[in-house]
Amino acid sequence: MEYNYKQQFIRFMVENGVLRFGEFTLKSGRKAPYFINTGNYKTGKQLAKLGEYYAACIAQNGLEAETLVGPAYKGIPLSVATAIALYSGYGKELNYCFDRKEVKDHGEGGLFVGKQLADGEKVIIIEDVMTSGKALGEILPKLAAAANVEIVGMVISVDRMEKALNSDLSAVKMAKAEYGIDVYSVVNMNDIIEAIEQGVIEGKEHLPAMYAYRETYGA
Repeated sequence: MEYNYKQQFIRFMVENGVLRFGEFTLKSGRKAPYFINTGNYKTGKQLAKLGEYYAACIAQNGLEAETLVGPAYKGIPLSVATAIALYSGYGKELNYCFDRKEVKDHGEGGLFVGKQLADGEKVIIIEDVMTSGKALGEILPKLAAAANVEIVGMVISVDRMEKALNSDLSAVKMAKAEYGIDVYSVVNMNDIIEAIEQGVIEGKEHLPAMYAYRETYGA
């Protein structure tokens, strides 16, 4: 069976212990039948593959930009890996930058490391997952302070397609409603369920719980 890049990514997450099935109590208090732990990415090989999947998502969605922005801290290696993958796999040379946690007042100074942003510059924000939209809310004022950039979109690895605690909207839909920013994910929860149904990954015994969770918390 030949897998598309979304199916390959789901297998990649399972093989590396990032996507697990069972019963997990989330920070929100919800009991979920699956758990995503991006902290299990820790090798150069994993990072290189991650960059390829992000690059494939950017290419498939036709996103055109000049610079990738990786919010500190998890977005930093992701933006670098994606920039490399876009060049090696698609011949596209993009800049990258990431924010400091505090403004540097000596040396080159500034709030961003890497490409110094300019007015009108098209950027894509690169993050791992989006749970509450907090990271997006933190990076936007920093970008606005640096330059009047055009945010083409935000790319994450997984869209849980799950209602926020205080809204019927998911974090992805809230990003669009609150900030006008389109969020693109390499995969979403429906893709993961379909991968189980189609035998791309094992776990059909978890499908009833997955269906029930989506029925209760799906956005």
